[in-house]
Amino acid sequence: MASRGTTETSKLKQNLEGQLDRLMQQLQDLEECREELDADEYEETKKETLEQLSEFNDSLKKIMSGDMTLVDELSGMQLAIQAAISQAFKTPEVIRMFAKKQPRQLRTRLAEMDRDLMVGKLARDLYTQQKVEILTALRKLGEKLTGDDEMFLSANAGTALSQFERVSTDLGSGDKVFALASVEVEKAKQ
Repeated sequence: MASRGTTETSKLKQNLEGQLDRLMQQLQDLEECREELDADEYEETKKETLEQLSEFNDSLKKIMSGDMTLVDELSGMQLAIQAAISQAFKTPEVIRMFAKKQPRQLRTRLAEMDRDLMVGKLARDLYTQQKVEILTALRKLGEKLTGDDEMFLSANAGTALSQFERVSTDLGSGDKVFALASVEVEKAKQ
């Protein structure tokens, strides 16, 4: 459902127009053939066609009132999470460890980054970006952060990470976030 409903909506509209045309043609044919049918057969066929029109009308009302959509709530949440994850996490390695619920490996990576920064192997801006990602992932995994880590995170977390925090909190279930993070890991591998 990559189109997120655009193609499906177009197809639905085409199908609805086709169904309406068919029902109207059925009524017209019924009236034209009225002489060839006995009274009971005519009345029964007309009654069935009018019932179909009534059901069709009810379906249209439901669609127009918003009770039925092609992109349901879960798809909407999935879109929000995918957008948040893709914007929040730029490092596939962090996404992978987050998706696999590996806080120990995340902390090890953070220690390696601290060392690499000190010896000049890692640029400050890349260090900041990845540290924010790791700290955010650790927080989402329920890990306690130090006061320094919390201060670093609040000073450096951008709007993308804030959006990720909000979206993943709104979901309630971390399993959905992890499942979608796994999808992002697979995308990053390709």
